[in-house]
Amino acid sequence: MILGSWRIYWNEYSAETYLYGAEVTIHNKEDVEYRNILMPPGTVIKQWFSATNYQMQKIEPALPIIDGESKYHIILNIDGVEEAIVRLVFLDRYGQEAGITIVRGNEMDFKCPLKTYSYKMQLINGGGSYFRFHYITIQEITDE
Repeated sequence: MILGSWRIYWNEYSAETYLYGAEVTIHNKEDVEYRNILMPPGTVIKQWFSATNYQMQKIEPALPIIDGESKYHIILNIDGVEEAIVRLVFLDRYGQEAGITIVRGNEMDFKCPLKTYSYKMQLINGGGSYFRFHYITIQEITDE
């Protein structure tokens, strides 16, 4: 049973996007083409945050607030996702890493550590040079 659902779109902030040698075409908020034939595997292409320092980063949080008590389901709506990896990095209230979840494939269930205060989601190059990003969905679910 789904309790809540959030869509995360590619935002136009270039500060958290790997742009060196990249060609990014934003058709609309649900259709972004990314091409970069020179990018090495393992490079963080894009990042989203659940908490930000607007004074320093000049961006707003793009991720929903989640907690360690619930179970979540993530769905990647990305053409070419076979060559992309999504990493969720959970942080405690001091900004220290509290855990990591790696999403390989189109979807999976996950739980975050109990001491999670905020988190970031990273889209990582798994060896490809082109993909088409639509959105990522995070759903809060129950075991029922």
